[in-house]
Amino acid sequence: MPAPMEALVRHFTDLREGTHGGHTARSAKEAAFREAAELLDRPVRQVLGEFNEHLLMGTGTVRATGPLRDAGGGSHATWHLLWPEQRLTGIAPMTLHAHYGAGFHHPHLRGATVEEWPLNVFTPDHAEELIPTLRAIVAADLHNLVFQRDWRIVPALHHPTTVSGDGDDGEGK
Repeated sequence: MPAPMEALVRHFTDLREGTHGGHTARSAKEAAFREAAELLDRPVRQVLGEFNEHLLMGTGTVRATGPLRDAGGGSHATWHLLWPEQRLTGIAPMTLHAHYGAGFHHPHLRGATVEEWPLNVFTPDHAEELIPTLRAIVAADLHNLVFQRDWRIVPALHHPTTVSGDGDDGEGK
């Protein structure tokens, strides 16, 4: 199973089981979030560094918060790629934001503005190059559909080879 689909199955199984990474206690889920934020640091810096090198001509700066508590009782970690033109125009920096809201069942990851993706496909190679992006878009779409309803809309989670049990009916937001 491709990685984005495998990640969704883990995510939806947690919803079904009422767990996050096998943990049921909020304190253990918080510890898992902090560990996830630390594990994300290298790949996030790599990706933002690639954008800085290839598109911002090395003019950008990566800033990261590390895991922090917020005023509402949740946790978050944020990585920003800031650059001169972005600062001058007052727009948001490129952002990856991991967050675990106080009322959430488990953490999530988001960008600053992501909604639309450009479609500039003119050759078969262009179409093939989009496969990781297409997977990410469809995975995000399915996640949002589960967020609107619950994990039960995913037939694979009813299959006997997945972890069984009853859990939270939805995202818990």
